[in-house]
Amino acid sequence: MLEWVSLSWLQALVLAVVQGLTEFLPISSSGHLSIVSKLFFGDDAGASFTAVTQIGTELAVVIYFAKDIVRLVAVWFRGLVSAEVRRTQDYRLAWYVIVGSLPIGVLGLLFQDVIRSTFRSLWITGATLIVFGVLMGLAERFGQQRRAQDQLRLSDGVAMGFAQSLALIPGVSRSGGTITAGLALGLDRPTAVRFSFLLAIPAVFAAGLSEISHVFEPSPYGLQPSVAQMVVATVVAGVIGYAVIAWLLRFVERHSVYVFVWYRIVLGLVLFGLLGFGVMQP
Repeated sequence: MLEWVSLSWLQALVLAVVQGLTEFLPISSSGHLSIVSKLFFGDDAGASFTAVTQIGTELAVVIYFAKDIVRLVAVWFRGLVSAEVRRTQDYRLAWYVIVGSLPIGVLGLLFQDVIRSTFRSLWITGATLIVFGVLMGLAERFGQQRRAQDQLRLSDGVAMGFAQSLALIPGVSRSGGTITAGLALGLDRPTAVRFSFLLAIPAVFAAGLSEISHVFEPSPYGLQPSVAQMVVATVVAGVIGYAVIAWLLRFVERHSVYVFVWYRIVLGLVLFGLLGFGVMQP
């Protein structure tokens, strides 16, 4: 029989703030939730808590990009019956988002049990923080960054979609993977970041909705929240996430992503030290 380990209100609020602050930065929200919950609360927040609170942050994306989303959806439907509309960049962009969302959906279903258990080891989180931080730095350094949104191609959507699927492993970062792929493909930073946000919407909503039924089941993998805690945590994460979106879009217009690269590497090394000295359990 599985033991129910309840989440306190303080834990729920702290983890909601962490989710909101880290979801859109290329530093891994799931990795941070796992680290914070294990370091300060003695147990993992759980994959289900992570997935459901992401619904709040993705609602922030929907609100922030509402005009873009409405335009793309309308153009996509018109394009189904109009050859002229099918020649527009917006119609193609809508399809890039759809196609790019498929890899994480398929892989998420195939590896659901591993994602909820084995992948949440902090040794894996520490390694992926460092490795994918280095990859992001290389993409920033060597990516040409010449192509804007009107130059996106289907191959970009596919490649960034597979990069997004790597975020099923805590520490990789959904936005980190897609931004890294975008920069490596020659997209400029604002385009890579904006497409990363749009690409996340279908995948994260699907993951969050599919995990709702698991949140309130006793599980050996993580703390168990109440319905009220999940609702409040999701709202808090969404409000903070909205502010982070606005900040990040302004930031990448003027600055490189090296600050996130160094942050990931340092955090990964610190995590290895805490695990190695027994301060934290993996």
